[in-house]
Amino acid sequence: MEKWLEGTIVEKRHWADKLYSIRLKAPVDKFTAGQFTRLALEIDGERVARPYSFVNPPQDEMLEIHFNEVENGPLSPRLAALEPGDRVWVSARANGFFTLDQLPGSENLWMIATGTALGVYLSILRTEHSWRQYRQMVLVHNVPYKDQLSYSEEIDNLKQRYGERFRYQPITSQERVDGALQGRILAALEDGRLESHTGVVLTPEKSHVMLCGNMGMIREVSAALEARGMRKHRKREPGHFTTEKYH
Repeated sequence: MEKWLEGTIVEKRHWADKLYSIRLKAPVDKFTAGQFTRLALEIDGERVARPYSFVNPPQDEMLEIHFNEVENGPLSPRLAALEPGDRVWVSARANGFFTLDQLPGSENLWMIATGTALGVYLSILRTEHSWRQYRQMVLVHNVPYKDQLSYSEEIDNLKQRYGERFRYQPITSQERVDGALQGRILAALEDGRLESHTGVVLTPEKSHVMLCGNMGMIREVSAALEARGMRKHRKREPGHFTTEKYH
């Protein structure tokens, strides 16, 4: 049976239309960067729960999640309405295998996200272990509009700390933005812009790719990687890319 803890909202950030982050305190069990928790509220006499990845690294005392408010969704509109001091149920134990200890060795790690799936990579990138495991880390974030490119301060801190070892490439599909590629991840990968702008070559010999976000992106990019001779990673059959549908 799932164990629930009562958490307290400490801060809420409204990034853009229907795009939020909340920070909260709850004495959850130790987790591994890349894992997810479950949040719940009592709604009409029922505890309604949904999974959300941690944005914060495991060493932080404050928990953080990043989410979209889904119109008519069973939980997210109510999460978006919470304010500091409000309470929320949090699962005591994290779950998930989208973690670095599940991956084979590689020289470079590509972390490709759509929307709020960015959060899981920020948790991983802010652990020292990740930087000991890989020579270079590439973060790719695809959103429709500029104001959805969240967590710029945290990303700038990573740039300052790790220099050329960290490459960040935003992609916007619905408007032109300085420093961002325009379009979708698949197109930028297939026409060479993604590698050209990051300065990192994506090959089976030197790269592992993590894909997290909407299923359309995961299907398309997985197929493009397979066309390059890369195969999906499985525990019994080490491969070159790992996928997770974002919650």
